[in-house]
Amino acid sequence: MNITKENIDALNAVVKVDIVADDYQAKVAELLTDYRKKADVPGFRKGHVPMGMIKKQYGKSIMIDEVNKLLQQSLNKFLADEKLDILGNPIPRMTEDFNWEAEVFSFEFELGLAPVFDVDLKAKEKVTQYNIVATEELLDEEVKNLQTRYGKMVPLEEATEKSNVTGTFVNEESEINKKSTFIVSDLNGEANQKLVVGAKVGDVIELDTKGLFEDAHRLEHILGVSHEQTHGLDVKVSFTVEEVTKTELADLDQELFDKLFSDGSITTVELLKEKIKEDAEKQFLQQGDQQLLNAITEHLVENTKFDLPAAFLKKWLKTAGEKELSEEEATAEFDKSEKGLRYQLIEGKIMKDNDLKLDYAELVAYAKGFIRTQMAQFGNMNPEEKELDDIAGRILQNQEEAQKLQSQLMSQKLLAFYKENMSFKSKELSYEDFIKEVYK
Repeated sequence: MNITKENIDALNAVVKVDIVADDYQAKVAELLTDYRKKADVPGFRKGHVPMGMIKKQYGKSIMIDEVNKLLQQSLNKFLADEKLDILGNPIPRMTEDFNWEAEVFSFEFELGLAPVFDVDLKAKEKVTQYNIVATEELLDEEVKNLQTRYGKMVPLEEATEKSNVTGTFVNEESEINKKSTFIVSDLNGEANQKLVVGAKVGDVIELDTKGLFEDAHRLEHILGVSHEQTHGLDVKVSFTVEEVTKTELADLDQELFDKLFSDGSITTVELLKEKIKEDAEKQFLQQGDQQLLNAITEHLVENTKFDLPAAFLKKWLKTAGEKELSEEEATAEFDKSEKGLRYQLIEGKIMKDNDLKLDYAELVAYAKGFIRTQMAQFGNMNPEEKELDDIAGRILQNQEEAQKLQSQLMSQKLLAFYKENMSFKSKELSYEDFIKEVYK
């Protein structure tokens, strides 16, 4: 057997594999002998069928199978031995005049080679790192939300802007019949609110669904319609008022504090706000970190220039899936996945150059931390270590779950690396301003 590689350019190469009879004949002979022992042919005792008959019936198919196995094994070994960093999979070149009767079988494979490039983590243009803070306004709002949640519902004679109204929305043609509760001020626009203000139990109000709530998803929930039906829904609904109440805010006293934190750690409004601020900014940090990782990804893709073997990858994509794609479909698929591939190559180089990797013990510890957090949400604050080990073991046996946790942990590791090795523009702002600026 002879295997050679010819470089077409820096990103494309062709591997040629020549297989001769000596490479496969011994194995084929062994398989034919085995077939002869098992063959059950009328007129011959088992194991005594003439070898010529076995060769005639099975020889060619066994030889073709053996050559294909040998070809795949040899190609994979060559790629590994040569440490070739390829993209996609080798594409066999089809030969019209290929002859299985020839003395030498020659096969050619096109390769798409990964580009060679450097990653500059010290680029002049810096990524913005947001420090999201909980403002006094947000803390006041959260305190009021807690007072509302633990408050008392008091019946009212008629609806006001701030009252809760419960009733049934009906439109027979659109199959709407849903009992819901909303705050009058949640209705979109003064005109809609005026229709409900002053309403009493038993009143029937005609409302237009179009523009009834600012958020279409809120309309979906209130009317009990599908997501698809919500968008563009423009019908009249009758709303029969069944209950009008107001929420009497809970007092900011020790009784409320103990309902919120049973350990007695909160004794004043100031301590409550400090706790809310601490918890909120932990969540903000997670969101800020995710946004930072996304921004770094975009930055590295934008500022790390290299070519890809685009023609090869499009050709490979045509036959890589279950269904063969057309030229246009393969091009569209390449365009859709190009940015992801570029970052995958950049990420891989950063990990290799800086010896960033995960071991199984790290993954188990991460899985146990994730499980511990989930269990705490259901009141189990101190699970036993053996229980955590057992659950983590079961989760990590699921390949899909294991890959998801591995990806999350690797993202954390990469972000920590970026924070240590890149310089950022720091910007402090409120959560509301962060949402406006980042997700405009």
